Amino acid sequence: MRVSSRLRRGDADNRNELGRVSLATINGISSGLRNTAESPSGRTDDDHPQRTVWWWAPLLRAMLSREMTERAPAGHDGSVGQEPLALTVGCEFGLDCVQRSTAIAQVAPRLQSGVAIRSERWQTTADHHGYIDQYGNRCERFELATGSSQITYEAQLVLTQPADVIEPAAPEMAVGLLPDEVLNFVMPSRFCLPDELGHEAWQRFGDLAPGWARVQTIVDYVHGYLEFVPGASNPWTTAADAYRAGQGVCRDFAHLAITFCRALNIPARYVFGYIPNIGVPPPAEPMDFAAWFEAYLDGRWHTFDARNNKPRIGRVVVGHGRDAIDVALITSFGPLTLTGFEVRAERTLAPGE
Repeated sequence: MRVSSRLRRGDADNRNELGRVSLATINGISSGLRNTAESPSGRTDDDHPQRTVWWWAPLLRAMLSREMTERAPAGHDGSVGQEPLALTVGCEFGLDCVQRSTAIAQVAPRLQSGVAIRSERWQTTADHHGYIDQYGNRCERFELATGSSQITYEAQLVLTQPADVIEPAAPEMAVGLLPDEVLNFVMPSRFCLPDELGHEAWQRFGDLAPGWARVQTIVDYVHGYLEFVPGASNPWTTAADAYRAGQGVCRDFAHLAITFCRALNIPARYVFGYIPNIGVPPPAEPMDFAAWFEAYLDGRWHTFDARNNKPRIGRVVVGHGRDAIDVALITSFGPLTLTGFEVRAERTLAPGE
C-alpha cells in the first residue's frame, strides 16, 4: 500500500511527526537534494555536491514566452519606476526517517519572466532529480535513507520587477471569454469550495462593480475577518472550515479569498514562495514560506495577499496551483519527522553597501 503524507506551506507550528496516512501540514520543510546529472566536465553532483545545476535551462525559453504573454501585455508590464533587486533565498531543514522513503519537494524558484537565477545549490546526501509539474512548477524527487538527513537549498536571484503591481482599472472577464486553461481556476478544488460558500460570496460581494476593486474588497474582508493564529488549522482544513472558525494561517487566508473569487466566476489560483522583509517591520516570528493568490483580470494574472494585505517588495514565486494540495512543500511516501527548519529570504548587498 502506498504511504503518502503531503506537507503544505502555511502552518509552521504543526511541525510534528508525519503519520502514515496523515496529511501533515508543515509550512517550511523542503527537499534535500543532490543532483546526479552530469556536469560539462563529465563529473556528477557526487563529485560536486554544491554545484549549480542548470538541468532546466532547455525549458526556459518556452516557459518565459508563455509567462510574458500572460503577465505583460503591451503597455502593462508594471516595470515603470522599478529597480532590479538582488536576493538570496533558500531553506535548511532536518528530517528523520524510520524507513527508506521517496519524497517530492518544491522550494526552488519558479522559472518565469522577471526572475534571473544567477546561481543555486543543493547540499545533502540524498539522491535526487528535478522535473517540471503540470503547472510549470519546479519539483525535486528524492530518496531519503533511514535515519537523519540534513538538507540545504540556496539561490541567488535578481528580480527585474520586485514590487507588487497595482492596477485598479483592471476589469473582470466574462466566463465565455476566459482561455480554456484558465477555466480550471474557477472550479472547486480540495480546499477551495465556491459551491459551499457561494451564497456568502454573492451576498457580500455580488452587488459590487466587477473588477480589481471587487477582488480587493474580498481581500480586505478576509484580512479583517480571519484571525492569524499559528497552528489554528490542520492538514484537512478547507476554506469553509476556516470561515466557520474565523481563524487560520496564511494558506487559509489565501484559500478563503480564492473561494470567494471563484464563487463570483473570477479565476483565482494559490501561490506560495518567499517574501523578504523589505520596507516592513520585521515580524516577531521566524521567517517562513508564505502563501498568497493571483486573480485573473484583464487577460492576465495579478497578485493579491489576504494575509498581509499590503504591497510587498521581493516576492519570489516557488509554485502555483488550484490550492495547497497542488503545491505541497513535501509529498512523502512514508513517515517523516521534522527535526530542524529555517527559511531565508533577504536582499543581497553589493560590495560597499
